[in-house]
Amino acid sequence: MRPTLALALLPLAHAIDIVSSNDDGWAEVNIRSLYSALGSSGHSVVVSAPAENQSGTGSSDETPTDRTEACEFDSCPANSGPYGHNETDPRLNWVNSYPVTSIKYGIDTVAPQFFDGAPDLAVTGPNVGSNLGLAVFLSGTVGAATYAAGTAGIPAIAFSGYSGSATAWNAEVPAYSTVYAELAARLTDRLIASGTPYLPENVWLNVNFPEVDETCASADDFSFVLTRIFTALPLITADDVETCGDSRLPTESSVIYFTDGCYVSVSVGSADDKTDADAAAQGVVLEKLGDLLTCLP
Repeated sequence: MRPTLALALLPLAHAIDIVSSNDDGWAEVNIRSLYSALGSSGHSVVVSAPAENQSGTGSSDETPTDRTEACEFDSCPANSGPYGHNETDPRLNWVNSYPVTSIKYGIDTVAPQFFDGAPDLAVTGPNVGSNLGLAVFLSGTVGAATYAAGTAGIPAIAFSGYSGSATAWNAEVPAYSTVYAELAARLTDRLIASGTPYLPENVWLNVNFPEVDETCASADDFSFVLTRIFTALPLITADDVETCGDSRLPTESSVIYFTDGCYVSVSVGSADDKTDADAAAQGVVLEKLGDLLTCLP
């Protein structure tokens, strides 16, 4: 589905304050691409992410310590302390600790320097690699999002992408990074345009982008599908929200790995335990995203 002109103009009228983080590091190209895309939509964004790759660290949280070596991709010098920022853009910040610690620093320390109050929304990623099913328990990108949605009470979205590998911010921007940033901004803008509260309390979105290839080459080639994180257990798992003629949503893994086409999975999670939220919360997201969502063929 392609956004209408009216929808494309909405984000500028609904500019908000956003805190951004990830687990691949503050200097990885994906987080910088999303920073640019959200800024182009008119939002005020601050980045607070780990000084180096912290993939697989889940919800670990530890007081930052002084660095003795340069940050990833030589993006900060050795012996530069526990925190730092880009010399020409103080909105880009690094923290010598885990993703949860980093987004906490962003919310508590960086955001007040630029926002009149707490951030309105937290976004993490786009992660280098998918975060599907059980991977949500290990992902630092997810850990940061669930901290924001749960402990900090800030609606949050975790974005992850199938394509790519760790790439420096100052390298040529890969096509997939641009596509993922555009898709992430498109979903973020639609959620914002739906009005506050952007998400139910204690809820986060787990969004996974499939491979970018010759068939799925631009943001306009992709469609968004409402999914669930984990496979439902017969006679045990309660029904999902009813949509597309069914009361059981497809799993995000089935959409990303086993469905032909260019489909982005959007799952509604509980920040308490990183599992699927209930049908009521799914229903709120279904209504808010509206015709941005499509049904599988």
